[in-house]
Amino acid sequence: MDKKKKAKLDKIKSKGKGFFGEFKDFILRGNVMDMAIGVIIGAAFQGIVTALTTDFINPLINGLGGAKVGGTIKIYGGQVLKYGDFITAVINFLIMALVLFILLKIVNGIMEAGKKKKTEETPAVVKSDETILLEEIRDLLKKKK
Repeated sequence: MDKKKKAKLDKIKSKGKGFFGEFKDFILRGNVMDMAIGVIIGAAFQGIVTALTTDFINPLINGLGGAKVGGTIKIYGGQVLKYGDFITAVINFLIMALVLFILLKIVNGIMEAGKKKKTEETPAVVKSDETILLEEIRDLLKKKK
């Protein structure tokens, strides 16, 4: 087979991997499973945060401030603006963001501690006297040439 035909064949083979091949590699990499677990845990945690906001924080705001968080405003045509639902969603978002920020700080701290420990464990390379003498002889021989 001549070089041109072989090059065309190789090009066709490399295109065959394409999108689906890359997708298969992506799925089998393992990060996808970690991401899926994170999404599932995040969804479960969102339920906890929503319950906290709806059943605990909103009643506290209602009781302390005298304003109802679950309020609505009637506008034209019988439509209503549910500002209370919006405030609840903002509170949920802020709680989730705070928890994620704290978790990220903890994980980064653990990662940094692991890196520091790893660098501390690797001892500095100490050259023996023979190695130092051999390097000096090598350098002197290079200068003579």
